[in-house]
Amino acid sequence: MRYLLLISADEETAAEAMAAGEFGTFDAWMADLERRGGLQVHAGLHPSTLATTVRVRAGEVLLTDGPFIEGREQVGGLAIIECADLDEAIEIAAGHPAANIGQVEIRPLR
Repeated sequence: MRYLLLISADEETAAEAMAAGEFGTFDAWMADLERRGGLQVHAGLHPSTLATTVRVRAGEVLLTDGPFIEGREQVGGLAIIECADLDEAIEIAAGHPAANIGQVEIRPLR
């Protein structure tokens, strides 16, 4: 099965954790995914302050700078993985360093 991992955390907390070296296990996490042969895509995102949100209302395109969703935690990256089942996807998500300061949402792909 293919799953999308949405990796999110408070951006300030994540920046502090990265600066403090708390994401040191990231390379091992990536190596494990490559060893499993299930990594299809992994990408980090620029901060949400650089986002542009697009909505269409009554035929009018409305743009908002930054994230449209009000909240402290923002999506900071994503991965698409292929694995045997949800249990394996949970194991992979739990190994991502961001799971220690934020969360990793798992969604099956259609």
